[in-house]
Amino acid sequence: MFYVSGFNGAAALLITRDSGDFLYVYGVNYEQAKAESKDFQIELIERGERPLSKIAQKVKSLGIKNLAFDMLGLEGYREIVKVLKDGVKLRMCNKLLWELRKVKDEEELMLMRKAAELTMEGMKAAYANVKPGVKEYEVAAEIEYAMRRHGSWGTAFDTIVASGPRSAYPHGGCTEREIRDGDLVVVDIGASYKYYRSDMTRTLVAGAPTKKQQELYELVKRAQENALLHVKPGVEAKLVDMMARKIIVEAGYGDFFVHGLGHGIGIEVHEPPTLSPQSKDILCQGNVVTIEPGIYIVGFGGVRIEDTILVNLGSYEKFTDGFYSLEPQKF
Repeated sequence: MFYVSGFNGAAALLITRDSGDFLYVYGVNYEQAKAESKDFQIELIERGERPLSKIAQKVKSLGIKNLAFDMLGLEGYREIVKVLKDGVKLRMCNKLLWELRKVKDEEELMLMRKAAELTMEGMKAAYANVKPGVKEYEVAAEIEYAMRRHGSWGTAFDTIVASGPRSAYPHGGCTEREIRDGDLVVVDIGASYKYYRSDMTRTLVAGAPTKKQQELYELVKRAQENALLHVKPGVEAKLVDMMARKIIVEAGYGDFFVHGLGHGIGIEVHEPPTLSPQSKDILCQGNVVTIEPGIYIVGFGGVRIEDTILVNLGSYEKFTDGFYSLEPQKF
């Protein structure tokens, strides 16, 4: 609904071929919707009204005979059918908007570049604050403050600062655990700017890295670089995954790369296309995706390196970049 209308707070949206477009909002968002969605007729959902019944009545009054829906739960479907009965043909069409959203236009790319810039400000704070004796949530607080201070509208997802054995959990979150000397620390962060998001991961060591930590880091970095060499329009997404996975498998760590290589990103942090061994997606110009190989060894720790990139004509553009040191420092 935000993608189509530019307003982030609607309950439902009805687009018609000839009779205008209608945005349905509750009273709490009514005045804001009128101010921010000039091209839509704003329909107020009164207290006690059921939004889908209200839409169904509008469909009926406009004489619409074919109605496609993006997503609709069973109860919602029953509600619409009850009003429309047999006079309207309903059809699920949930891939239509995804297909549109997979390819970003220039305005979207501008917002995503800004979100990436803000994310890198957060990563600067991570490198300055990861040290023995500091709690994970304290590092997260500095990251989020830095992104906000530079203009972020919020975080793209819950900040991950996973240290020591917890770094072996790909979605380890952020706890009160105190970082210890020699810990691997996976920092996975993203800023949101005007509702568009970015995603970036770096791995640090709180202190001097061991030989094994350094080897794992270099291996993951090589896997990402090999994947990036194959990113261009027309390439199968699963091939890009395979090029990263191949490096890790040949080094004997294939069982420890436990997720897909990446995902699309935009208004939501996880969107099509998907880069994984099972993906059926073909990369095309205008896709914005993450490339994030990782190795996760329970009891030892994990390493992940992730960047947000644009699939560009003949190649790619990195939206996030830099910070390729295992040791904390100030940039």
